[in-house]
Amino acid sequence: MITAGVDVGNKFTKVVIIKGQQILSKHMVLSGFDQQQAAEEAFSKAVAAAGISRDGVNYIMATGAGKGVVGFSHETITEVGADARGAVFLFPSGRTIIDVGAEEGRAIKCDERGKIIDFAINEKCAAGAGSFTEAMARALEVPLEEMGPLALKSTRNIPMNAQCAVFAESEVVSLIHSRITKEDISKAVHDAIASRIISMARRVGLEKDLVMTGGVGRNVGFVKSLGDGLEISVLVPDEPEFVSAIGAALAAAERVAG
Repeated sequence: MITAGVDVGNKFTKVVIIKGQQILSKHMVLSGFDQQQAAEEAFSKAVAAAGISRDGVNYIMATGAGKGVVGFSHETITEVGADARGAVFLFPSGRTIIDVGAEEGRAIKCDERGKIIDFAINEKCAAGAGSFTEAMARALEVPLEEMGPLALKSTRNIPMNAQCAVFAESEVVSLIHSRITKEDISKAVHDAIASRIISMARRVGLEKDLVMTGGVGRNVGFVKSLGDGLEISVLVPDEPEFVSAIGAALAAAERVAG
């Protein structure tokens, strides 16, 4: 039985094809303005990479902010449901999942089967999401991919009071004028983002093990700030941005199995 998970995020659209418990292929494209076209493109390329035809996929489950545009899917699943299933599939000991993408962050508590016990979402402000880091990288005039490694070189803690991305950018400029190093400012940025996510994690009830998913999971600076703030080790998949798509594909398999 072959199933697919399509995760249409605000920035990227990801597709995963699985057969049983085996991942056959993955593909990711920019979501762009036309999310429906992005889903079609990602799905077609994932199917081709798996060496099968579109008709060879028995069931398709969509998730993500744009899940409603995936006209070829059979069903949809919530982002938290897909996150939990995918995380527990990759890390069976996972009980708390932190998912941080471009526009929002989520904290989820689940059981050993990936069933949701509780969750909290930060979707009203970019201060708890990847877009906040992008804005601060522009203010610091450093490439986004260098923000995490830069933070690891910090030698002190600098508090960042602003939680709104607009005001935080002004605060970053003020810190630069105060001759605070870019390393210390970068750490302050990641600590500020992590603080919001940490409050959500504590609200749902932190349980080991903690799994980090979403594209921000590639940011080593954020992962360290999160782990330090929660005083817990953070498990990160090799490709954290695909976890929700994996979860959706697994949910599709469950649906077919009845």
